[in-house]
Amino acid sequence: MARTALTFRFLAEPQHVNFGGKVHGGSVMKWMDEAAYACAAGFSGRYCVTVSVSGIRFVAPIHIGEMVEIHARVLLTGKTSITIGLAVRATEVRTERRRLATRCLMTFVAVDDAGNPVSAPDYQPQTDSDKRWAEYAVAVRQANAEMEALLPDGE
Repeated sequence: MARTALTFRFLAEPQHVNFGGKVHGGSVMKWMDEAAYACAAGFSGRYCVTVSVSGIRFVAPIHIGEMVEIHARVLLTGKTSITIGLAVRATEVRTERRRLATRCLMTFVAVDDAGNPVSAPDYQPQTDSDKRWAEYAVAVRQANAEMEALLPDGE
């Protein structure tokens, strides 16, 4: 069975700081994209490209020196797409106080060596929790499609 989840862990370092003294949101987004890519590619056995990021929510800041944990897991698959759920948690290493920092969904498409979309493996949620997450991912996908339909042509 293909790997459906993974976790990245590392310390937030001074080069990640923004002007407010916290980890820059752009750094967090880059880390999430890397973790989600590794999850999608590991699941599909293919190179994958990011198609969309949905519902990114910065819940709490990450401080320099905190342990950052990015958990990525497959929530839903389509013909060529793989939707990954991400949760970023920060832990103050001295006190072990852990909190949710950021969360979002990212959708990838599996591609061949020429960059053409190819079939993604099928994912079937097993647990009740997995099924609820898949339902959430479907609802987000539908909301995104409805919002796209509202855009003026060519913009």
